[in-house]
Amino acid sequence: MAKRYEPGEPEPGPGPEPAGMDLVHLLREVTVRLDLAGARFAGRNGLHPTDLRALVSLLDAARAGAESTPGRLGERLGLNSAGTTALIDRLERLGLIRRVRDTRDRRRVLLEVDERAIALGQSFFGPLIDRTIDLLATFESGEQAAIRRFLSGVRDAAGEE
Repeated sequence: MAKRYEPGEPEPGPGPEPAGMDLVHLLREVTVRLDLAGARFAGRNGLHPTDLRALVSLLDAARAGAESTPGRLGERLGLNSAGTTALIDRLERLGLIRRVRDTRDRRRVLLEVDERAIALGQSFFGPLIDRTIDLLATFESGEQAAIRRFLSGVRDAAGEE
């Protein structure tokens, strides 16, 4: 005879979760918490979450030595031309980025993050970055390589259509 379940008593799920799902759930929780931290930063500084994603994208490109144009930024953020222009206008008005002419091709506009934006981000995210670096220092180099390989793989999987 089948067991009867009382109201509020959890019913059994479809079976055991596949191996590694605990890490997927943990990664999802980390993502949510980082997203909430980003939303707090954006809210405190009068920014839209897309503004924050744009600043991060521009900083990542600069760190990689890549030039940022409005077209590339829009492509990375999935914005159309009008949305990209509005975003850049807003960030420029706030003094967080600036448009500069490409010295090799004066028809091209490049985007640069202002030092004020970097200082603002550092003041908010610096403690989290410091704690993360301290945590990583507790792992051996082989463990850090595994973490890097895992996170790179998740990043690449999330980028696939």
